[in-house]
Amino acid sequence: MKSRKAPVPESVIQLEREFEQFRTTRSGRAKLPDSLWQAAVEQARQHGANVVAHTLRLDYNALKRRLSGAASPRQEPSPASFVELVGGAGAETDEYIIEFETSPSPRMRVQWKGAAAPDWSALLRAWREVAG
Repeated sequence: MKSRKAPVPESVIQLEREFEQFRTTRSGRAKLPDSLWQAAVEQARQHGANVVAHTLRLDYNALKRRLSGAASPRQEPSPASFVELVGGAGAETDEYIIEFETSPSPRMRVQWKGAAAPDWSALLRAWREVAG
């Protein structure tokens, strides 16, 4: 039984032309630029690694490694949350406790007595540098 090959998508053919242009302007086995690898990964994500690797004459396993690495992007830290606490009328205190916390575990607790508040931005910046 003869298997039918699916037609190669036009976007992969266009990328093949870019690969050929790069290969004809380089002598020997020059390393592919990251921009071409990234374009190949994007096409593999849409059309499959096999058809892209075959058409572009890439190492299938190298493309799969890049595809799996690109498929799970580095997790971005969650955005910071701010809460403003406003005391009621006539609420005066000389003691404060503030806690900063990030996932999964860094934590800072600031406890002080006195009417003057510390420089919050400097404290937070210093903590982030250390926890960083």
